[in-house]
Amino acid sequence: MKGILCSLAISILQALGAPLKSKSSSASKPPFFILAGDSTTATQSSNGGGWGDGFLNTTLFNGASGHNYGHNGATTVSFRAGGDWANVLATVESVSADYHPFVTIQFGHNDQKVAANISVSQYTDNLEKFVAEVRDVDATPILVTPLSRRNYDNSTGHPAIIEDLADQTAATITAAGRSGTAVIDLNKASTAYLNAIGPEKAWSYNLNADDHTHLNVEGSVVFGGMVAELIQREFPELKREGFLRYNDK
Repeated sequence: MKGILCSLAISILQALGAPLKSKSSSASKPPFFILAGDSTTATQSSNGGGWGDGFLNTTLFNGASGHNYGHNGATTVSFRAGGDWANVLATVESVSADYHPFVTIQFGHNDQKVAANISVSQYTDNLEKFVAEVRDVDATPILVTPLSRRNYDNSTGHPAIIEDLADQTAATITAAGRSGTAVIDLNKASTAYLNAIGPEKAWSYNLNADDHTHLNVEGSVVFGGMVAELIQREFPELKREGFLRYNDK
């Protein structure tokens, strides 16, 4: 069953077409992926869990490595204010001699909350600032649109994902366009996949039974693989040199 679902995910990614912005990069050194984001990137815990560990643990090969700095509850403001962003940049500098550092940047789930008091314009500007600072330390930034929540509208008799992160998704793509950086549309890909498999299977990825936002370990592997496949499209040399692949075994 897992192999069938992985094949389905690959087929959906192929059907979605090429990414919006393709950037080339030398892969003479193994890549080191530093993951910046909220709980939908973070390590599995009692109140959070995302695609990050699945990506790091199942899709990196041939000396590639990385670290997950995803932080439960993080916004583009709190991630900087709390010191997480400083840790990301420090890690870039510490690994640069031996690796080609990449920094994935995925926020939105908490930035959209009224209590966060972060406008879409400010969110966009914050992402652009992250990108500029990654480049300043000679790393490669990758903006990632927010992972879809697994909430379905059943009113028509054909369950479909409720798209409640549209503004943050569009803002991430805008930030990528303005800064000329690579972007992967995880929101589009994850929404298409969840619509294809339906609620019953989608909810098997829930961290807890009623948690339709965070991922358990199986979900982390599935969506971490999806991130790997999307990054391969942006940076095909990583696949060609054996550093990154979607592990569907």
